Amino acid sequence: MKICRTIPEIRAAVADLRAAGSVGLVTTMGALHDGHMALVARAAKDHPSVVATIFVNPTQFGEAADLDAYPRTEDADIAMLRAAGVSAVFLPDVAAIYPDGAETIVETTRLARILHGGVRPGHFRGVATVVTKLFNIVQPDAAYFGEKDYQQLAVIRRMVTDLHVPIAIHGVPTVRAADGLALSSRNLRLAAEDRAAAPVLHRALTQGVQVLRDGGTAQEAEATIRSEVAREARAALEGLDIVAADTFIPLDGPATGPVGLMISARFGEVLLIDQKEITP
Repeated sequence: MKICRTIPEIRAAVADLRAAGSVGLVTTMGALHDGHMALVARAAKDHPSVVATIFVNPTQFGEAADLDAYPRTEDADIAMLRAAGVSAVFLPDVAAIYPDGAETIVETTRLARILHGGVRPGHFRGVATVVTKLFNIVQPDAAYFGEKDYQQLAVIRRMVTDLHVPIAIHGVPTVRAADGLALSSRNLRLAAEDRAAAPVLHRALTQGVQVLRDGGTAQEAEATIRSEVAREARAALEGLDIVAADTFIPLDGPATGPVGLMISARFGEVLLIDQKEITP
């Protein structure tokens, strides 16, 4: 596996990989876990070569303390990617991605500001900008993202469509711990008591899904989810949205087509998100 820290290095590595065929990309912020490895495995199934990136993107963090606290586990990450058969990994520094004087941003103006974007203003602008940069640097044939970050996946798909980016975007199902908690690098920051409490997100969403499948309304599903989260004293609900999966317009009444349910809650200082998509 080639370890590349500059843009010329990763571009040269990808050019060499092209001799074997198509290239799949997995973008990460490090602190890798089995969820990331599921993305790598899917990319490896589809392409002879897989490239991964590790970059803690400062522009998607609303608070400096949150950025500073984000876990960095570079040596372990490199070992996991090597064991998974990744062909090259790109680990740029901030100056390479955001050189002095950089002022261009990429933003999906509606999707970036609604729903979870309201909980974390500017977050999706940072995501769309850095993903666009990484796409331009690596120029893969396809890129793979987890479905846990439900709105983020929609933002990236919208951005690729709007900007005519010739990269296929694939969503990969959420990987969960045995107790249902969606795997996330942020889980490493949870205190033991908060880690024990965090599966309430999965339980609440599961109950909300059942309400919809039983013919209940979005309002009834939301009430059920809020009630379950409220039973867990360590969880502070920050966002809850039930939307039509194709438009992200809030659902009113019973489900008549695919529906996305998104939740965000704080456990101590750590914000966690989870999601489910269903077709009733």
